Amino acid sequence: MSAKHIGFIMDGNGRWAVAHGMSRQEGYAHGLVALYKVAKRCCERGVEAVSAYALSTENLNRPQEELDSIFKVVEKFNLTYDGEYKISYMGDFSSLDDKLADSIEQVEGKTCDNKGMWLNIAFNYSARADILHAAKVAYDHGEFLEDTFEKHLSSSHLPPLDLIVRSGGEMRLSDFMLYEAAYAELMFLDKFWPDMDERDVDKILDDFDKRVRKFGK
Repeated sequence: MSAKHIGFIMDGNGRWAVAHGMSRQEGYAHGLVALYKVAKRCCERGVEAVSAYALSTENLNRPQEELDSIFKVVEKFNLTYDGEYKISYMGDFSSLDDKLADSIEQVEGKTCDNKGMWLNIAFNYSARADILHAAKVAYDHGEFLEDTFEKHLSSSHLPPLDLIVRSGGEMRLSDFMLYEAAYAELMFLDKFWPDMDERDVDKILDDFDKRVRKFGK
């Protein structure tokens, strides 16, 4: 069965920029171009949802100049996006700049009735925090079954997660969709995110199609 929901840990934007003598903001801008390419090919191959890890909660400890670069790229994307995907975000937006938080709300509202694939962006996101929040809400509602807990996760509107792909050469999940990853396949690529393109998506999906998923059986 082909993958319907793929999570991408978009690692290596900053290192790619340094390697090419560019600013980090240019690295993140090129990373956004790569996301467009990857998402487009995923959609063409029948994927129903792409979740992209753009910023973890821990990443907020990075230098402010680097964070400002990320924020500018994301805000511009939100304000100018006019494609066919349904855009959703998951994460904690309470500590974000008002303009950035408003742009997230704006792009979600603008695309909610689109008919295309889900493009779900994890921003200031922590899977552990998401799990704790879902558990608290479920407890407060007296809901103690697995399926009722799952509906309170930030990803509840998406198909089950089939595959997580991480670029950049590191081999860890870094607090990304930990609950959803229970039976997901994992792939780790030794290339920086801005270098990702349609050919990589084809290789990823072809590899996935060859795997036998047992779901713990």
